[in-house]
Amino acid sequence: MYMASNNEWWKGAVIYQIYPRSFQDSNADGIGDLKGIIHRLDYIKSLGVDAVWISPFFKSPMKDFGYDISDYRDVDPMFGAIEDFDELINQAHERDIKIIIDQVLSHTSNQHPWFIESRENKINDKADWYVWADAKPDGSPPNNWLSIFGGVAWQWESRRCQYYLHNFLTEQPDLNFHNPDVRKAVLDNVEFWLKKGVDGFRLDAINFCFHDQQLRDNPAKPVALRQGRGFSEDNPYAFQYHYYNNTQPENLAFMEEIRALLDRYPGTVSLGEISSEDSLQTMAEYTADDNKLHMGYSFELLTRDYSAKYIRDTVSRLESVMTEGWPCWAFANHDVERVASRWSTNSVVNNEQVKMLTALLGSLRGSVCMYQGEELGLGEAAVAFEELQDPYGITFWPNFKGRDGCRTPMPWTKAKPHAGFSEAKPWLPVSNEHSERAVDEQVQDNNSTLSYYQAFLRWRGAQPALKTGEIEFIDTPEPILAFYRKVDEQTLLCIFNLVDTQQAFTLPELTLSECDVKHQSGSITNNVLQLSAFGCYFAEVI
Repeated sequence: MYMASNNEWWKGAVIYQIYPRSFQDSNADGIGDLKGIIHRLDYIKSLGVDAVWISPFFKSPMKDFGYDISDYRDVDPMFGAIEDFDELINQAHERDIKIIIDQVLSHTSNQHPWFIESRENKINDKADWYVWADAKPDGSPPNNWLSIFGGVAWQWESRRCQYYLHNFLTEQPDLNFHNPDVRKAVLDNVEFWLKKGVDGFRLDAINFCFHDQQLRDNPAKPVALRQGRGFSEDNPYAFQYHYYNNTQPENLAFMEEIRALLDRYPGTVSLGEISSEDSLQTMAEYTADDNKLHMGYSFELLTRDYSAKYIRDTVSRLESVMTEGWPCWAFANHDVERVASRWSTNSVVNNEQVKMLTALLGSLRGSVCMYQGEELGLGEAAVAFEELQDPYGITFWPNFKGRDGCRTPMPWTKAKPHAGFSEAKPWLPVSNEHSERAVDEQVQDNNSTLSYYQAFLRWRGAQPALKTGEIEFIDTPEPILAFYRKVDEQTLLCIFNLVDTQQAFTLPELTLSECDVKHQSGSITNNVLQLSAFGCYFAEVI
């Protein structure tokens, strides 16, 4: 089996994202917790993943469910105690599972002690730790910047008679990274978790750390180009080019500071979430020269476009600009509609499509993030308005229903109340459709999406070309996506049918050895491959 070096274990790794509120509740309060994750580590190990990424579990008022942090160095009692995290690290490492945790660096909660001090006046020790600005002469905000969650990105604070910047919720004030003391304090918080033994960090909205010090207005975006990447298209945020409120040149030097810190802890990794006007170019810049982030990922494959051309063009463009860094791809996460629904061809989850998408994502060059429940083929859950928790969804209802539909609890046992997630009423309801896809139902079914996920990842782990090889696309008509993955000792041909009807593909004039992969589908006659609906085909070039 192919093995990466100890310090580069992350290259080609499969990273399983856990949203802790919804993974497993251990104390019957309806909310998942760290002990719940510990309880399910054997299940995680059975998936064949290399690492887990755990969304925030730090102390927080939970206005944005943990992405508004009030204490970066402690566990919120909702999720347990710091000793539980220590146990989680130990138990995961005993199973050779790496632990990656979220770090939300660009902003804090408005309940963080730093902000509470900063807002008091203009002369305290933390006065310049956040982005403060005077009103215009007419009392309006300093510029036209908008919040991703709707409305202006400025909130008036009467104590200082100034506005503060919040790129996200009002309760998430932005830190002023132009202040070196802020950068030092932020990195000290990061190092706290490195000393505890974490293997890496997923860096939330990492391109939002710096702002334009001149506070220049963002220019308007033409109507035809107002398409969101990770946010609703009817959100006014899409009405602007966000040239000045994020992705500033100064941020590149901060990426180097992050990398210098991690280099002191060999084998640790940084994965940056990047959403900019040109996310692929920013990914390349933020991972260049082997002195910034190890990996970057964006929302470019978290969209509704599900054509072979779009996937091919997106990956090819990143390949053309990211000549030094390492990509990471995802089809789903806690912020977007579940891929089994989003890319469904008829609004119904199709098990064969789910299997094919598992193979496709696992075959792209780079590392892979897979979201909890993807292995079960979970579709987007319907959540009634009165049960919504997400402030984003509540604001934009009914055109956009927010992120609750992808955050509902994991179904573990079909026959148990709340599908075995909790003995109490969960913070979000468990979908009936999800209960039918519970782990205990799928683990005993050799044809389930879970069984396929496990089998494919086992096979993938033994293929050097899929772990670290180059990618070379073949020019194919819709709906076929085909490419080679190449490394010195191996070349694989990978072919995918993206639709629910049989498709023909003329194989290249090469000597091929068909791979022994579960869900391998298709018959060959006179060098023409007949791919079944949502079929995929792997062959080694010999």
